[in-house]
Amino acid sequence: MDNKFKNRVREQFGKTALAYVQAAHFSGGEDLEEAARLLQPTQEDNLLDVACGGGHTALFFAPMVRQVVASDLTMQMLKKAQEHLAEEGGVDNVIFREADAEDLPFPAGSFTLLTCRIAPHHFPDVPQALREFHRVLRRGGRMVIIDTLLPSDPEIAEFYQTMEQMRDPTHIRAFNEETWRNMILDAELILHETKIIPKTHDFQEWAKRAGLNRKEIQELNKFFMEAPQKVHDYFKIESFAGEVETYTDQKLLIYACRKEKEKK
Repeated sequence: MDNKFKNRVREQFGKTALAYVQAAHFSGGEDLEEAARLLQPTQEDNLLDVACGGGHTALFFAPMVRQVVASDLTMQMLKKAQEHLAEEGGVDNVIFREADAEDLPFPAGSFTLLTCRIAPHHFPDVPQALREFHRVLRRGGRMVIIDTLLPSDPEIAEFYQTMEQMRDPTHIRAFNEETWRNMILDAELILHETKIIPKTHDFQEWAKRAGLNRKEIQELNKFFMEAPQKVHDYFKIESFAGEVETYTDQKLLIYACRKEKEKK
């Protein structure tokens, strides 16, 4: 990750850190429940949550494991997440660490579990991040990645990429399921399961969370409203009097692991 872009990410999420921490949107959901079902965490597990954002995934898993290390590129985000967990109370096994997903500052084999939720679309080099995930996982370690699924239709995919970059210039790109599968295998991880989970967003809350001003929100609303009908159908765009109220995208959950040590 080049320093110029890295600093843009820090600036973007530094100024919006509180909004992300306060977003109830991230604090639960079918994706987290499914992640827990697949990972089957125990009190023996040491979990790394990469690009932890507001700390919601770390807080969700903390009672289930021995320790959580919540890492993020943006120090201001980490501070707000730490304050949030302190206010929530009842959790004393989460450690916060500033870290680049593509260059994790942890020894090889440090973790038995790894999560990365709604973040890889900000990574300039996802294959490098996956190689790092492989490195820091212990042999047999389990991993769940959750991110927005790129639509298979090229026109809908172009709409998605454009609207995400209008909202947040640090969005780089999302991937389709086939690309994810190939990247997982190229990183020498074992792919066990994928699942597609719909997620509905309140448009105003989603736009404001990224720090958009009124004019920018209006431009984004217009972009949604003027989209072709098949875009409206795919994203289930709900509107009233020319204002977008909600839309629904698809999240891809990937469950994979690092290969067990071969028995002699």
